[in-house]
Amino acid sequence: MKKLLILSVFVLGLTQLSQAQELGIRFGDVTGGDVALDAVFSAGQFSMIHADVSFGNNGVGIDALYDFIYRPLGDAPLNWYLGVGPSLYLGNVVLLGVAGEIGLAFKIPNAPVSLSADWRPTFYLIENTDFHAGFFGLNIRYVFGN
Repeated sequence: MKKLLILSVFVLGLTQLSQAQELGIRFGDVTGGDVALDAVFSAGQFSMIHADVSFGNNGVGIDALYDFIYRPLGDAPLNWYLGVGPSLYLGNVVLLGVAGEIGLAFKIPNAPVSLSADWRPTFYLIENTDFHAGFFGLNIRYVFGN
């Protein structure tokens, strides 16, 4: 049953990632390991969905954050973002929590590449109540359509 649930979540995640506007890799502290498949979906002019799927530590980690603030910093191709969303780890234990996110994103001019760095403090509610403040990451993504 557990393997079927993990497989279903993985297939659903890949379906959504195939429609991403930015797709790449996240390095650093990730819910399920040290590397994740990273995607960004537009949710309006100044908001986005930032999703990750990672494999490691004998499980799967899934984060889906709604960044309700996604604004430019001055005239440079640099944006800052702030958001919140669920964080799930399916492995030997099941962890469910709420993650916050604050970061900076840089779209390389005249190239379809986006670089970003963010911090994701996470408060786990299930299976254990715990707070993790050390989730930092570097994201490198290909930008579709630009």
